Order: sequence, then structure tokens, then C-alpha cells
Amino acid sequence: MLAGDSDVKTFTTYIGQGSPRFFLALNPVLPDESFALIVIMTTGPEGRERLKAKLEHAIAEGAVPGARARIDQLNFGPPVGFPVQFRVIGPNPQKLREIAGAVREIMRQNPNARDVQFDWNEQAKAVRLEIDQERARALGLTPQEVSFVLQALLSGLKIAEYREGINLIDIVARAVPSERLNLDGIADLTIPARGGVRVPVSQIARIHYDFEDPILWRRNREYALTVRADVAPGVQPPTVSTQVQVKLAGVIEALQPGYRIELGGSIEESNKANVALFGIFPAMFLAMLTVLMIQLQSFSKLFLVFSTAPLALIGASGFLLAFNAPFGFTALLGLIALGGMIMRNTVILVEQIDEDVRGGLAPWVAIIESTLRRARPVVLTALAAILAMIPLSESVFWAPMAITLMGGLLVATILTLLFLPALYASWFRVRRPESDTRPARDIHETSVATIKPRRPEGVLLAGE
Repeated sequence: MLAGDSDVKTFTTYIGQGSPRFFLALNPVLPDESFALIVIMTTGPEGRERLKAKLEHAIAEGAVPGARARIDQLNFGPPVGFPVQFRVIGPNPQKLREIAGAVREIMRQNPNARDVQFDWNEQAKAVRLEIDQERARALGLTPQEVSFVLQALLSGLKIAEYREGINLIDIVARAVPSERLNLDGIADLTIPARGGVRVPVSQIARIHYDFEDPILWRRNREYALTVRADVAPGVQPPTVSTQVQVKLAGVIEALQPGYRIELGGSIEESNKANVALFGIFPAMFLAMLTVLMIQLQSFSKLFLVFSTAPLALIGASGFLLAFNAPFGFTALLGLIALGGMIMRNTVILVEQIDEDVRGGLAPWVAIIESTLRRARPVVLTALAAILAMIPLSESVFWAPMAITLMGGLLVATILTLLFLPALYASWFRVRRPESDTRPARDIHETSVATIKPRRPEGVLLAGE
């Protein structure tokens, strides 16, 4: 399917294991005989999307029968795997499968979930031998001896090594294929007992055909079965996880003691980053208070400065919704930086008002004049920052941060120029003087009285 495709530049196949970690956000896959991985390099972003759509359509139509195929692309950030995950944790693996089955059915009912599955995969066929301890002891056999002999007959026993050049090749002794590959013939295999007597397996053990879990995953030393799924195109993983979590309320309430369901996937990884970030918030907040208090030297003005920071949420949330960008870790970083930018503009306006009041202007006039004079530099610096974010808005990783900064700074700058003067006047109870009904003039304008000299009649001055 890949050979000769115009959108494929190169591809490399790994059979029985995953690829080496050539990308930091890539989790290596454990060796597995039933696993294969193809790493595809496409001709570009457009070719990648076209190829992904073609492969998904072909697999849905049954192009790869008997296999569970998943098409994924490399993402920035911590390796998550499946974006939607719910971990079922408890002491009994069989009970975990029952609970996970109910979780899987609920996830399959969600129209935005794709390819719901377990990380334990399906159970594999197994052959179990139940040894009759009394008969084995009567023949002088122990379970360890029976296990060793069967291991040597079926899987093989290394007895020597053969050197060929610089390579060492194991010499393995085992039964011929007609004996070790025939399940019906296991009961006829003979085991040497005491006195050189060879005893068939059927005389000391009963054979059972059963199913077992090929892999049992543990998390913090507890059995953990993860129900995982992909999401539909254009849908964010947290949305699907939240929808499924609401539906799981009945299953969670019916759980027995010792069993629980934990939320994983992209939400869990995002929360880990947020916890690490929020850990330094107290120190950051204290440093901001200290710096602003040293500069403003007033609790009232400090309140004014901090009251303008939430204005960034209006534009940031609006632009994220408009551009369909997720609010992830990078967007959170942009929102934190945005709060500092808005408070910086507020400090500039507050300082200018105080300076004009100290210069002799009435408080009402000082509020208006300071806002008018500082509007241009504040707006121009905001526009410079917004224009600088345009290249980052096309980045896969940094786009949410750029969109947050652009939208929040644009809206918050305009609102700050209107909100702060009104809040300042209201907080400090500044009223407009009744005698001053005309617009205030710019204090930087100088009024120059023009004195025209008296001249004799009939004399024309130069310039008239």
C-alpha cells in the first residue's frame, strides 16, 4: 500500500519490536512477535494528511484483515499514546476484565471515540498441566523435575555453544517437531523417573486447555488494565474523556472495595505539567507583589493593577474558540505572560496619573490627560507584540500560546484604556468639577500670547 505512493518519501519497517527512540516524545515498544511498526516520512504536511486519510479509509474497508492497525503521527509534548484512557485497578485480573468490559462498552457508545481497546490485548490460548502429586511422589518425581524435562523437550535446552568466526551459536537439544508441535502428543511425552523408568505425562498429570493473559500490566504494584481509544478528527481528547467520565458514574458507584477507575491519557499528562507549574505560583506571586509594592507604595493602587489582569481572559478565550485551538500547557504559559503584560500597562497609566497630580493638575483632568497621552505608546507596544506572534501562530506546538497572547493583548489593551480610568476615578472618588464643562487641554500645549506692535498708518510690516 505504501510502495509507489506519491505522498510517501521513505518508510522503514520494524517487525517484532518498535523503533529506536529517534524522537524524544516517543515511547519504545516492548519486543512482541505479534507487533510491527512502520515509520513513514511523507513529502510534507499536506501529503501527510492525504496519506493518513487514504490509509484510514483502506483499513476501514478491510485492507489489512486479521490485524488491528493504528495510524498516528508524532506529537510534541510528553508521550501519551492513546489520548483517551481509563485505568481499571484492582487485585483480581479476571474481575478487572469484567469492569473494563463495561467501560469499553460505554466508550464505544461515544460517537467521538475511535478504536476502543485494552492494553492487555485479548487472552491467548494456553495448555495447563495439573500434576497428580501422589502419583508423582510414588514414582520419585517432583514438579520441578517434570517442568525441567518438559521445558527441554518442548522449548529446548542449551547444551553447548558453537563458534563460527566471531559469532557464538547456541546448540539446543529438544524433541523433534512431530512430537513437540503436536498438542495431542504432549500426553504421550515420557519423563525419566526413579530407576530409569520412563513415565508418560498422562500418568502423572491432567492436561487442560485454557486462556490466559499474555501480559499483565502493573502500576504501583497493582494490576492495572487500561481501556484506551483515539478520538475523531477535529475533536479534542479532554472533551471525549469528560463525556465518557460522566457516563461512568454508575460503573464507579458499583465497584467493589479495592477496585477503582482512574483517568489517564492527555488530561493526566496535562495535569502533571500544570501541577509542576502551579508549584512555583506562590513564589512568583510573592515576587510580583513585592516588586509592584516597591514601585507603587500603595495597597489601593496595587489592587488597581491586579484588577486589570483578568481582562486578558476575555480576548484569550474568544480567540482560542475562534481558531479552534486547545487550551493546553503552552496556552497556559501564554496566559500567565499575558497577565504580566496587562499589569505593566496598568502601572504605566497609574504612574502617569500620579505624576500629573503631583504636577498640579486636578485629579479628574489628570486621569483624562494621562490616559490620552499614554494610549498611543501602550497601543503601539501591544501591536508590536501581537505582530511578533503571527509567525508562531502557524506552529504546531506554539500556536495556542501565540493565539492566547494575540487575542488577550488586543482585547485587554482596549479594555484597560477604558476600564482603568473609570476604576481609578471610582476607587479614589474623583468627580468631574462642575465648573469644568469643556474638554481638558493637553498640558504639554503652551499658550503663547501674540503681541502685535503698533505701527504708523500706511506702513506695511513684512509678512502681512
